[in-house]
Amino acid sequence: MKRLIILQVLILSVMCGYACNKGKISKRNAKKITEYFRQRLQGDSALFSSSKKIAAGDIERTRAAVWECWKNAVMNYEEEKLTAPFSSEQPRDTGYWHLPEKLEPNATMPYYFIKKGEAPKEGYPLFLYMHGSGDKRSEWETGFRLCHSYNDAPSLHFIPQIPNGYGELYRWAIQSKQWAWEKLLRLAFLEDYIDPDRIYFYGISEGGYGSQRLASFYADYLAGAGPMAGGEPLKNAPMENLANIAFSLRTGERDYGFARNAMTDNAAKTISKLAEKHPGLYKNYIEIVPGMGHGINYEKTTPWLSKHKRNAHPTYFYWEDYEMYGRHRTGFYNLRVNETSRNSDEERTCYEMRIDGNTIELKVENVTYTTTKSIYNIPMFFERSYSAATKGNVTIFLNEQLFDLSKPIKVVLNGKEVYNSKPERTLEAMVESCAEYFDPERVFPAKIDIDIR
Repeated sequence: MKRLIILQVLILSVMCGYACNKGKISKRNAKKITEYFRQRLQGDSALFSSSKKIAAGDIERTRAAVWECWKNAVMNYEEEKLTAPFSSEQPRDTGYWHLPEKLEPNATMPYYFIKKGEAPKEGYPLFLYMHGSGDKRSEWETGFRLCHSYNDAPSLHFIPQIPNGYGELYRWAIQSKQWAWEKLLRLAFLEDYIDPDRIYFYGISEGGYGSQRLASFYADYLAGAGPMAGGEPLKNAPMENLANIAFSLRTGERDYGFARNAMTDNAAKTISKLAEKHPGLYKNYIEIVPGMGHGINYEKTTPWLSKHKRNAHPTYFYWEDYEMYGRHRTGFYNLRVNETSRNSDEERTCYEMRIDGNTIELKVENVTYTTTKSIYNIPMFFERSYSAATKGNVTIFLNEQLFDLSKPIKVVLNGKEVYNSKPERTLEAMVESCAEYFDPERVFPAKIDIDIR
């Protein structure tokens, strides 16, 4: 076994060295990048260090080389991979992922991975479907049949079965499932037959709750999200985070359980105000279905979502960095948090970024929630109070899609200019951003570190 691992590492180093040399990266740096990516995959969060500068004419080649090194590192990482999709309308052999024991003991997640129609030139859109609560086997099989019925071909549907069908473990947004979805994204981004800019999360009932929470948590990876027969308290899924993605939420008018209809109505009013304030950014299809209870027509969501593509490089975003089942994201779009601005566990930090030419306006505030109304003894409605952040550190990653990197970049933080200089293009920025986002669209050639003071 040890010999096999050593052989894999040697092969990986040679492959990555060849790929990186095409981007004018030395074999020494190729080996260093390979080892860094391996350590990140194993959970090491240390940053990469390199003094190598990148010429303007070498950005694209170096980006491709760094991505190839990442791809080789992932493909040689010892884990259960993504099975090939199948097209049969009858259930057949599935894939299985074993979730980390420390996150969810004895958790095996089987999944169907189905394809519909011929692969488009740019790759299939990928839908992650989350089923409702109840008997997990029958809910899973129902999801399989439903996914085949939707008029969204050509498409791929990843259809997992919840590993444990009881209590808090029957949740699609807990940490063990976050691990699974990040793995799905990481592996999907490596496949040429999947379009990285057309990935969607959706689900029904319990899957509606999960997909709504995950939409706000992972908006920077998604083209859209479509919870159905759901409706979350907005503290669990801040609508502001949904700028730049398509969001559908459809719930029955008489779906009174856990105030799903009231939560959906609140979401509709909230996103309507955001869409009015930011024309074109908050694309949504929220519907209270007249006369219906918990069961509605599910066939409208994925065709609507499939019309939308991801904007991986927006000139505006709002990120309320919220904790989900004990975990925070460390980055969002082109922002990475190095040191938190929160003063307590009760606070959250909100980052609002606007880009106009080579000027970045960044507003950083801490927010606290106060419950204004509970239903079924569950906090449902809230007010928020904000205060300017006075500590913390962030990295802003830069690329040629958003900026003219040959000219100075100005950063205005909370109304005060804190940076005005020409950024350096570095291998360090590319490798760090690749490891942070594992996203082919977000391998950034430059970065700026900003202290929040």
